[in-house]
Amino acid sequence: MENYDLIVIGSGPAGRRSAIQAAKLGHSVLVIENRLRVGGVSVHTGTIPSKTLRETVLNLSGWRERGFYGLAYRVKKDIEGKDLGARLRMTLDHEIDVLEHQFARNGVRTVAGKARFVDPHTIAVKTGPESETRYEGKAIVIAVGTSPFRPAHIPFNETSVFDSDNVAADPRVPKSLTVVGAGVIGLEYATIFSAMDVPVTLVEPREQFLEFIDREIIEEFVHELRKRGMQLRLGVTVDAVELDAQGWAISTLSDGRKIRTEMLLYAAGRVGATAGLGLDTCGIEADSRGRLKVDQKTFQTNVPHIYAAGDVIGFPSLASTAMEQGRIAACHAFGAPIPPAPEYFPYGIYAVPEISTVGMTEQEVKDKGIPFECGIARFRETSRGHIMGLQSGMMKLIFSLKTRRLLGAHIIGEGATELIHIGQAVINLKGTVDYFVENAFNYPTLAEAYKIAALDAFNRMSPRPL
Repeated sequence: MENYDLIVIGSGPAGRRSAIQAAKLGHSVLVIENRLRVGGVSVHTGTIPSKTLRETVLNLSGWRERGFYGLAYRVKKDIEGKDLGARLRMTLDHEIDVLEHQFARNGVRTVAGKARFVDPHTIAVKTGPESETRYEGKAIVIAVGTSPFRPAHIPFNETSVFDSDNVAADPRVPKSLTVVGAGVIGLEYATIFSAMDVPVTLVEPREQFLEFIDREIIEEFVHELRKRGMQLRLGVTVDAVELDAQGWAISTLSDGRKIRTEMLLYAAGRVGATAGLGLDTCGIEADSRGRLKVDQKTFQTNVPHIYAAGDVIGFPSLASTAMEQGRIAACHAFGAPIPPAPEYFPYGIYAVPEISTVGMTEQEVKDKGIPFECGIARFRETSRGHIMGLQSGMMKLIFSLKTRRLLGAHIIGEGATELIHIGQAVINLKGTVDYFVENAFNYPTLAEAYKIAALDAFNRMSPRPL
């Protein structure tokens, strides 16, 4: 039986970062991946495929140029599934090559197979029908990610009824689409297909969605969705799904209405991919959704030498935060210093349009009783916005009236997930409204919206004390 200082189960963002961090600290590392190629859900079915699909759709549909050339403008008139798949395969191959090179350069060994605990330090890996190898690790990181929640009453068939993992595996452009679930994944896919002028109906059991996002941003987002004809069915559930003679999906809603579309995407929740890990052999218990509880500072489970990181531990379920969780877990396992985590991290939603946010929402500021002022900038107010033909997009900044510090930055529109990092830096460095007012921004840029929004708030705030 081979022995390693660290065994990592899963090679997604959390797994890869913990493995490489441990290797850089001089430790022997084994990564176990149940696919034939490394990358985890992020590379194969999640983050990279969905964002690649989004970029392909925006390019081929001419979405970004319609402000100038009209709603009928198209780069490619008839977009087909093969158009979407070609770029996807190229991107995935590149991501996998980069990751394999990182592992090889840092001396990280990888093995393909299904892992299960034999005891708290021993992992058995099934590499074939009759073949199993055992490995022993001083420390272990569980980074298996999640898989789509598939309720029994939904007739998944991968031809007309899909989950969020297999919808990107072989992309198609349906004549119409129902998306069940207005979470991050559901909204991303719903708006991507809508950008190709596919009629989309979005069904969500809650009356509101993305509750952690500032409500003013969501109001703008909903306005954009309705403006382009997306049907929103909020506060209702899908009680049944049947297939008609043509194979189209007929969804019966709790309010009695029926929706018939060529394709249905069920994206209402994900579960931790912990089934089959044999957690009972080492005293770890997953919750009802397969997620693991950890110490949020060290990412240790209740078994001190076993860590968990990434989507398998739940919110915020971001590739960016998963990487940091994996790195911190490896550092803690081998006694390396762990700098304190920044108070705020950015959240990016790659819908069309993009949404990104960092810091407190207006409601959170009100709940804390902090006197505040808001500033708004519309992208169409910037010269760069005019040059790009942007008709929508906005930035909202929230400042404390007492300290003048930036408390929250919230953006919807083109480039939101890139622009947010300026707000992230200012918030974590405790910057104030005066930073934006007194500094120059490249002109013309969308980043100039920071100065416009800051000035909007500044004009209603008391002067800075001398």
